[in-house]
Amino acid sequence: MGYNGRRMGSGRARRGRDTLSQTMVRVLLFPALLIYLELVLHICKKNALVYAPVYLIFSIAAGLFFACFTLPWRRRTNGMTAKILAVVISLIYVIEFVAKTILQTYYGLSALKMAAGNRLTDYSAVIVSTVLRSIPIILILMLPSVLLCLFGGALLGFPRLDVRFAGLVMGGCVVFHILGLGMVHLPWKGDLTPAMLYKMDTNMDDQVEQLGMFTALRLDAKHMIFPPKNSMDADFSGIGGLPNAGSSAGSSGDPAGSVSEPDPGPVIDTSPNVMDVDLAALAGSTSNKDVKWLAEYFSNVTPTNKNQYTGMFEGYNVIQIVIEGFSGYAIDPELTPTLYKLANEGFVFHNYYTALHFTSTSNGECQTLLGLYPKNGSPATMTRTGELGTNCYFSLAQQLGRKGYTVMGFHGNYEMYGRQKSHTNLGYDWRQFNSGLEVDTRDDGKIAWPARDTQVIENSVDQYINSDKPFHVYYLTISGHTPYSNNRVVAPYRDTVRALPYSETTQNYVATAMEADRSLKLLLDKLEAAGKLDKTLIVATGDHIPYADVQVLEELAGKQFGSSDALKSLNEKAIDFDVYKSALIMWSASMEEPVHVDKPCCQVDILPTVSNLLGLEYDSRMLDGSDILSDSEGLVVFTSRCWKTDKGFYDRFTGEFTPAEGVSMTPEVQESYVAGIKKLVGYKLDSTALIIENDFYRQVFG
Repeated sequence: MGYNGRRMGSGRARRGRDTLSQTMVRVLLFPALLIYLELVLHICKKNALVYAPVYLIFSIAAGLFFACFTLPWRRRTNGMTAKILAVVISLIYVIEFVAKTILQTYYGLSALKMAAGNRLTDYSAVIVSTVLRSIPIILILMLPSVLLCLFGGALLGFPRLDVRFAGLVMGGCVVFHILGLGMVHLPWKGDLTPAMLYKMDTNMDDQVEQLGMFTALRLDAKHMIFPPKNSMDADFSGIGGLPNAGSSAGSSGDPAGSVSEPDPGPVIDTSPNVMDVDLAALAGSTSNKDVKWLAEYFSNVTPTNKNQYTGMFEGYNVIQIVIEGFSGYAIDPELTPTLYKLANEGFVFHNYYTALHFTSTSNGECQTLLGLYPKNGSPATMTRTGELGTNCYFSLAQQLGRKGYTVMGFHGNYEMYGRQKSHTNLGYDWRQFNSGLEVDTRDDGKIAWPARDTQVIENSVDQYINSDKPFHVYYLTISGHTPYSNNRVVAPYRDTVRALPYSETTQNYVATAMEADRSLKLLLDKLEAAGKLDKTLIVATGDHIPYADVQVLEELAGKQFGSSDALKSLNEKAIDFDVYKSALIMWSASMEEPVHVDKPCCQVDILPTVSNLLGLEYDSRMLDGSDILSDSEGLVVFTSRCWKTDKGFYDRFTGEFTPAEGVSMTPEVQESYVAGIKKLVGYKLDSTALIIENDFYRQVFG
C-alpha cells in the first residue's frame, strides 16, 4: 500500500511536471513562431540584422498576445485555435514574401483594395511562376505551423488553463511591448530610424526591416483608423540650395549643367516662374496645420527661372506617351529607328532616370503627370486623386484644357488603379478598353493580351487628329508589360530578334520596344498626313524599367547592375543606380538641331519643363520637379532617399556623399550642402500626401 501510494504520488508529480513544461511551451509557442518567421524573412530578403533586437522584442509581445487565445478554453478549442492561428500567421508571411517579390513592396490592409481592383488574375502566369520559384522559402516559412498541426495535439495536449493565467501572459505582452517601444527610441543612426518609422504610414519596406513585418502590418491597420499627424518640422533653412546653382541649358556643350550659350539676340526673360498667389496669407489664415505647413514650405522654395526656351512650343499640339516597362538601353538605330531619331534629334537628356517608386506603373504616371513623387505607401497617389476629386491644377490636361485644347487619353487595358476616375479628374476625356477604346479580344470577350500599341494608335488617332482646336493627347501603352514571353506582341518581330546575341527573354523585350517604336512611327505618319507634325510636341518616357528582369538590361547595356531580386524588392543598397538610366523624348519636327542636356533629371521634371516650353503660367515652387532647361541644379531622388545632383551622389545607406567629377567642397560646405538637400528631399517625398489629402491646390487657386 505504501509502495503503491508512493508510485501514484510519483506519477502525479511527473504529470505535474509534464503539464508545467507543456504550459511553458504553449506560452512560448507563438513568440518563437514570430521570431522564426521574422528571421527567415529578413535573411531571405537580405535585410540588415542590426535591428533584430527591435523586431524580436515586438515579436515576443505579439506572440504572447496570440498565446492568450489558446489557453483558457476547452482542450479541443485551444488546440484548433493554436493551429489555425499558426497557419494564418505563417501564410501572411508567405503572401507578403511573394508580394514583395512580384510587386516590389509589402502589402498591408490599406493596399488590399488597390490590389483587388487591379485584376491580379490577369497576371496569373507571373504569380504562379514566382510561387513555384519560391517553394523552398515557402516550405521553410510554413514548416513550424505544419509540424504543429501534425504533432501539436500529442505533444502539448492543450488542456484548459485558468483565465487568470492568460491574464498574466497578457501582462507579459504589455511588458515586452513597452520594452519594444524603448528599443525603438534608442539613438539609432541613419536618415530613417525606428522611432521615425514607427510614426509613419509610408516606407513600409523600411518598417519591415527595422520594426518587423508584424509591427509594420499592425501600424498599417492602426493608421487606417488613426492617420498619423504631419511630423515634419518647419525649419526651411538650407532648402534653397538647388535652384540658380550655376547650371544652365542651351544647345550642346555648356558648362556645369548642360549646354551651350544661346546666340546673341533679344533680351531673354529670366524672371521666376511663379504665379500671383499669396502663400503667406494662406499660411496665416488657415486653421489646417497641413495647409499651413505646405504654404510655408512652398514660400521658402526657390523658384526656377524662365529661359530662352520659354514659350518655344506655345500653341503646339502635345502628345505625351508613357511607355510600359521601357528603358533607354533598348533604343537601337536599326531596330528602333523612330525612338532613336526622337531621342537624338530633339532635346537629348544624357542623365535622365526613371527611378522606381511605390506601385510601379502608377508611380511613373504620378511623377510624369503630376510632377510629384508618389506617396511611399497606400493609398496610391494617382488613385487617391480620383477618389477624392483632388484639384490637379498643374496637370497638362488641366492647364491646356483651360487654354481651350481638346484633351484626350487612351490606354489599351482594363480599368486598373482607378484610372477612369483619376484620369478623368486630371482633365482627360479618358478612354480605355470597354470605355471608348477597342482592341483585339479573345472568343470570351477578354483582351487578347497584351494589346498592341500600334493598334491602340490606329484605333484612337482619328478621334482627335482632325480637331479644329489644338489637342493634348496622353497614351499609356501596354505592349511592354512583363513577362517577356513569346507572345502576340513579339510575333511580328520574332525572326528579327531571334538573330540577336541575347537570351530569349531579352530578345522578346527588344521586340516589345520595336512595337512601341512602330506605334510612334504610325503616329508621326498620321500627324504628317494631317499637316500637323510641325506644330506638335512629342513627349515620351517609360513608366519604369523592366525591374523584374534586370538581366535584360545588363545584356543590353553590357554592364552589371545587381540582381533581379534586389530590384524586385527595391533593395537599392545592392544595385547600381545606372540601372534606372533611360531616355526622355521631347521632340518636334520644327526643331532645327538637337539640344544636349547633361543635368541629372527624372520624371517629376517633365511637367514643369513642358509647361515652360509651352509658355504656360505655372508656379515652379509647388511641384517636386523643376524645369530641366532652367538654370536650376538637377536633382534625382530615389525611393530609398538616396539622391543625385550636379554636385554629387548621396548614399543614404552609408551616409556618404561622393562629389561629382570636378566638384570640390570644403568639409564645412559639403556638410551644409548635404544637410540642406537631405531636408529638401524629405520634404519633397513627404509633402505629396499632404497636397492630395488636403486638396492644397484648390485651397490656393479655388
